[in-house]
Amino acid sequence: MHKKRILLKIGSNTLTKETNQISRGKVEDIARQIATLQDAYEFIIVSSGAIAAAKQFVKLEHNGADIDVKQALAAIGQPHLMRIFQENFRELGLSTSQCLLSYLDFENAVAKANIKTTINVLIANNFIPIINENDTVATDEIQFGDNDKLAALTATLLQADLLIIATNTNGIYTKESLAQNTPRTIHNITDINMLKKEVSNTTSSHGTGGMSSKLEAVTIAQKAAIETWVVNGLQDNFIVNALNNRTAFTKII
Repeated sequence: MHKKRILLKIGSNTLTKETNQISRGKVEDIARQIATLQDAYEFIIVSSGAIAAAKQFVKLEHNGADIDVKQALAAIGQPHLMRIFQENFRELGLSTSQCLLSYLDFENAVAKANIKTTINVLIANNFIPIINENDTVATDEIQFGDNDKLAALTATLLQADLLIIATNTNGIYTKESLAQNTPRTIHNITDINMLKKEVSNTTSSHGTGGMSSKLEAVTIAQKAAIETWVVNGLQDNFIVNALNNRTAFTKII
């Protein structure tokens, strides 16, 4: 049976459950859902959280630019982040693999072909690729997008059937409802220009993303005819609930 391919993007706020450390409970929740769905779906994960993982263990002193410290923290935290994924996924019989990419890789035809081949081999052998930006050599995700754009580019390259962006809201809210402090989810969107009018420029507390970076990701995905869902990853069972329409989220077609 042909499995539908889901690219799941997990931001730092989701992985930490808006605390100051990676939530093993949230990683377990994600693993449990993937295990439940694996007969019908195959998953590729784009995950932030390396810097958050490092901050649990170290505090770096440095006189240089703040971005230098963040790059160093990412280098320290990435192995810890992968260990947490590996341990929790393995308990449910799931195997993981690490792929570190940069935006420059998507501008090089040879690199793109190698990424696609490698990840397809991993998936064919039941290894779940867990992708992050290579923050030691690239700073885009640290400064700007919390991996939203990276997720959309990867979904496009790997011809995903669905891009799920897990964030800390019930999808995208109307600007009017936010102004009135009564958030109301936009359930279905086909017009990106309409979406632009509703999106605010605020960023998340732990990550560097926000709805504006998600808008860029959605635009990339829509051009590739990939449906995007923006869901509340803080909720338990958020993937399964969205697939079964049991929760409020935004669907961009």
